[in-house]
Amino acid sequence: MKKNKLQIEQLDAKIKVLAPVTKSVLPPTGWIKAVRLALGMSQQQLANRILITKQSVQEMEQREKDASISLKSLRETARALDMELVYGFVPKDGSLDALIDRKARELATKIVSRTSNTMKLEDQENSDIRIKNAIEERTNLLKHEMPKILWD
Repeated sequence: MKKNKLQIEQLDAKIKVLAPVTKSVLPPTGWIKAVRLALGMSQQQLANRILITKQSVQEMEQREKDASISLKSLRETARALDMELVYGFVPKDGSLDALIDRKARELATKIVSRTSNTMKLEDQENSDIRIKNAIEERTNLLKHEMPKILWD
């Protein structure tokens, strides 16, 4: 678990840098065309730098706009524009730890609720505080163990 926790912490540090990017709005024409135009570069000039045809640049700009362009094409184009392609994943929860916590809490709630319903049917119902504590304990256990079922 220590190794896994360290991996999560290290990856979270990298992800934290990318988080502000998620709030930026993509250019409506796509990055390739927007940057190319801002630099005053023609499609033919970009094509020459990538060693493809002008029509291929047009198609590439359209594929980017349609979100069907490959990472390889984006990387090659970035290089031709003297830029770096930035690529990554940012958890909607803000961090990997928060994502794991949410998933563990959801699973713990499901498990405890199932048990609680069974006990209720047997006329052995638990109090709300006891159920809340059981969910918290189960959440911590699931976060520690990180079972594969967390992602089902």
